[in-house]
Parts: sequence; structure tokens; C-alpha cells
Amino acid sequence: MAHVLGIDIGGTGVKAAPVDTATGLLIAERQKLATPHPATPDAIVDVVGELVRSFAWTGSAGITFPGVVVDGVIKTAANVDHAWIGTDAAKLFAAATRLDVTVLNDADAAGVAEMHFGAGKGELGTVLLLTLGTGIGSALFTEGVLVPNTEFGHIEIRGKDAEKRASEHAREMDDLSWGKWAGRVDEYLEHMEALLSPSLIIIGGGISKKSDKFLPLLTGLRAQVVPATLLNDAGIVGAALAAVRS
Repeated sequence: MAHVLGIDIGGTGVKAAPVDTATGLLIAERQKLATPHPATPDAIVDVVGELVRSFAWTGSAGITFPGVVVDGVIKTAANVDHAWIGTDAAKLFAAATRLDVTVLNDADAAGVAEMHFGAGKGELGTVLLLTLGTGIGSALFTEGVLVPNTEFGHIEIRGKDAEKRASEHAREMDDLSWGKWAGRVDEYLEHMEALLSPSLIIIGGGISKKSDKFLPLLTGLRAQVVPATLLNDAGIVGAALAAVRS
């Protein structure tokens, strides 16, 4: 294994740190910059370039993106500028940074990290990771194998995308108490359980740091529901792992 720069692009922030891919540990302090608005390809590339320079990085890099990514090409962009759709992000980032770059969906990256180093390690059944942040990201594993680009945050509940009701952003925008928001999360998780019958659900994203506020309020789920072990660093670590495996 090697040291790889992991970069995690989110709807509100872009985070980066070099990762020891043998241990999953960050080997330097994580850096974070605000996601530009509008989050166009050129604007995001500038932020990524600034983060690469802040570490004086010359090795390989793994980069996450909040949307469907197929062979490095962006297919959806719900929480960033739609100019990304059809963009070959792998080529764009590689040209801008002069690094060997791997690009994958942000929740898939978080899931890869949690399955390798975190709450999903050793789990061979169906595992669902959900990141509750600006939107809802999802990563699905069966027998430890990733089913990429699931995008379950866009399942419709009560006439809306699930992420419009049950993301952390929705909690803040609607000024919900933990109890009321937990009710929405519960309803969403019940839908996911009916569809997938996971044995384990891992809750990631920034909200995982506050899991004690809402996980005990969830009811009626058969699956075990746990917070992500790597918390909000999972995307960075998973991006680095993906770069090593590509």
C-alpha cells in the first residue's frame, strides 16, 4: 500500500488529506475549503488545485464527486452545477493537477473506507451506507462487493426526493428538532429496508458525529443501524483506497 492524497468534494465543502492506505489513517492534518457557488467544473478544479498545492503533493490522488461517475465521466450532478454532466472529470483533474487521478462517487468512496477499515469490516451480508449531508448519498455492498452509483437519496417519499426530507440540510432548512428529523430518517430507512433487506445500515457524513442525538430515536428497523467509524473522513480515505485499487 502507499500514501495517496484523498480529496472529497461535497455540496458545501471540499476536504483533502494524504492517507496511509495500509492503515486508513490521515498522515497530515485535513484541509477544507468551501465549495464554490456556482460549483462549475472550472471553479471546483481551482479549489482542488489549491488543496493539492497546500500539501505540495506529487503522488497519485483519489477524488470523490457528489453524483454518478462512470469511467471518470460525470453522469449526474444534483448538488453541484449541471455543467458537470458529461464532463470527463478524471481527465480534467489530471490535466489541472498533473497527478495520476481516480474519480468515484462520494458515497461509494465512504462505503469503501467503512467496509475496509470501519463499521462494515468483515460484514459479508448486504450492507447499506448512507451519508446524510447536503443531500443523501448511498453505497450498497453485498458479500463485500460494491454496487456503484446507487443514488438512493433520490427515491421518492411523500412526493419528494428522500434527500429533500431526510438529509442534514433538510433538518437545518426546516428547523426540525432531533425527534422530528429522526422520524423522517426512520421513514426513509424503512423504505430502504423494504427494498434491500440489509443486515447493516451505516450512517455517515458530517451528521455521524452527532449520532447519539438521533440514532436512539429510530424505531421499527430490523437492520442494525450504526454510525460510520471514520465519521466525515470516510470519503477521503475511500478515495485514496480507490486510487490504489484502480
